Amino acid sequence: MARQDAFVRPELLALAREEAGLTIEDAAKKVPVKPERLLACEQGDRRLTVNQLRALSRAYKRPLAFFFLPGPPPRSVSLRDFRRAPGEPQRSESPRLRYEIRRARYRRQVSLHLFEDLGEDPPPFNPVTTTAEDPETVATEIREFLGVGREEQYDFTDGYKALNRWRDAIEQCGEMVFQASGVERSEMRGFSISEPVLPTIVTNVKDVPQARVFTMIHELTHVMLRAGGLCGLEEAQDVEVFCNRVAGATLVPREWLINEHLVRTHGPRPQWDEHQIRTLARRYHVSREVVVRRLFIVGYATQDFYQRKRDEYQREFESRGEEGGFAAPDVKAVSQAGRMFVRLVLDSYHQDKITTSDVSEYLEVRLKHLPSIEKAVANTPEIGAA
Repeated sequence: MARQDAFVRPELLALAREEAGLTIEDAAKKVPVKPERLLACEQGDRRLTVNQLRALSRAYKRPLAFFFLPGPPPRSVSLRDFRRAPGEPQRSESPRLRYEIRRARYRRQVSLHLFEDLGEDPPPFNPVTTTAEDPETVATEIREFLGVGREEQYDFTDGYKALNRWRDAIEQCGEMVFQASGVERSEMRGFSISEPVLPTIVTNVKDVPQARVFTMIHELTHVMLRAGGLCGLEEAQDVEVFCNRVAGATLVPREWLINEHLVRTHGPRPQWDEHQIRTLARRYHVSREVVVRRLFIVGYATQDFYQRKRDEYQREFESRGEEGGFAAPDVKAVSQAGRMFVRLVLDSYHQDKITTSDVSEYLEVRLKHLPSIEKAVANTPEIGAA
């Protein structure tokens, strides 16, 4: 068969690679070609074949048509509302973080196309709020539309059970939740893409499950505020405080906390020992810092005590290793892409709307893992179901 060259604009090859956060060496491995060959293509001195371009299209999370545009499109607005580790300054996004932002946007765009191909409307996300509202009231509303009850929360057997249940509840409300890998926890603990349809939350798999749950609720509040990344520093700080207050109140409601036997017998004394804090953290499947902050907010601890414990937990956080490790491909696919996205891809495949190649690309797995993936999401309620 004769070689088919891809007559694309060289600057689009470079732009797509840079926005994907890949080096020349990493990108060349995806084709595969030598780095020098790919660089020459980006400089207009050589051309890729159509098949090589398809490989790069998958690696860069760009539709093939992108490379044939008459010129570079406007660059995506950079997100600024990351949830970072405490005390971490805002800095330029790392290549991996840029990739995860593009990856989330790509998955969301794929989802919109798949819903359209299936002849279905994406589930609406209707909850809204403002920073003028009482965080405790907003938290009550969130618990009501997520539908996670008190006894259910108490009965979670571990942090991962809590994470999966809260994540499923959020996706049932029409919001996608992805998990990023390869981004340092100190740089990003979470971010959100606030859109009218299929708003998106991304957490960091390197964080502990309890922290990821808090991040999801925090970013859910960002979306309810319809808060994108274009806000001034002072406003951003106010929004962050509000989102933290709402997340804490959602996970540890005021009335539940003050009626805990441990809290009632302790009373509003300023000091709490570590065993008591851990007991409450395990009961609600949250971090110890969330517990201490809630005790302070409801008047059962002093600000000095909260600040002292917060500094102590921050030192532990900095010295503690990150979550992670080996995961089977099927587990990794569902964990990173989320049940909502995975089911949408599988439904499209079974209705002959996409090919096996599309499935492999969208879920980032080999086809031999599909049976395990289907089994993992088989018992998930229908998206948008009551």
